[in-house]
Amino acid sequence: MAQRVFILLMICWAALNTAAAQRLPTKEPKAQKKVLLLMGTRFELAAVSRDEQKAWEAIDAGIKEIQRIEALISEWQNTSQTSEINRNAGIKPVVIDQELYDLISRSNRISEMTGGAFDISFASIDNVWKYDGSMKKEPSPEQVAASVSKINYKNIILNSQDRSVYLKEPGMKIGFGAIGKGYAANRARDVMREMGIQGGVVNAAGDLVTWGKQADGQSWYVGIADPAEKDKVFSWLTADNTAVVTSGNYEKYAEINGKRYSHIIDPRTGYPASGLKSVTIVCPNGELADALATAVSVLGKDEGLYLINQLKGVACLLITDADEVITSERMNLHYYQNKKKHAAPATSAVH
Repeated sequence: MAQRVFILLMICWAALNTAAAQRLPTKEPKAQKKVLLLMGTRFELAAVSRDEQKAWEAIDAGIKEIQRIEALISEWQNTSQTSEINRNAGIKPVVIDQELYDLISRSNRISEMTGGAFDISFASIDNVWKYDGSMKKEPSPEQVAASVSKINYKNIILNSQDRSVYLKEPGMKIGFGAIGKGYAANRARDVMREMGIQGGVVNAAGDLVTWGKQADGQSWYVGIADPAEKDKVFSWLTADNTAVVTSGNYEKYAEINGKRYSHIIDPRTGYPASGLKSVTIVCPNGELADALATAVSVLGKDEGLYLINQLKGVACLLITDADEVITSERMNLHYYQNKKKHAAPATSAVH
């Protein structure tokens, strides 16, 4: 699924207080930050509080919550309930925790809403497209068709009576690569907020959720990387109490006979998505933003924009392959400021 490495979190880190020898309450709010590897990717957690010890305790609690979720949803950990579901594809239903059942149910609703452009059974795909430079020609139509033959969210059978999940076809698999980090970011935010943290950020390699304000009372700012120069900021968003997720195809691709093929695959056809370099989704929910970023990348400019304009509280910024910038109806100046209107230096980025 789409890599989420194109969001740069813009924070005045001059206000960030590094860990002190003694973690005593302070009079003014300060931000503490920790960066580490979780769920196979780079997570960044920041907490704003007058009490430094409380901030660090909340960050630690957020980390433990992300680790708990990974143990539940990972398709790579043999002990997870997701792996148990996959092992029993075509064999029998598997009874699971309500939390995972609800996540799968929500995922299926998003699949229905997007016409299958988002599908957690994408984990069933055979990877006939290679992005390591080894591909010299396109796979055959027969290979492409076979690669997605097991993908179909309608064959994920849910039974609410016993909280069981059954994958109807042998060889089917489910995975949460396009929604799991957004869900984990949501949950870490909720845990930290419930501990009394007044403002903060959870950034899962670009699946980003915020709440409250920075330590100096300013809004959080998110910079969207320029596809042409990914180390530079293309546009800026204010991001208070919201989620921002960007999906891009301009770092990972295959080039065959001078033509670039995106690593973002349409689960309905098996062919790489085309038309959009970058999709940024803004909405209150990190899980939904995560899923929609992938779905819109697959749907393309027209269908994707139409979908977003139908969803209350959701906005998007699209960059086409022709470098055309398109915003949805709700991505107004409250959210969107181009680089000419914002003079913050690129050095304020946290990568």
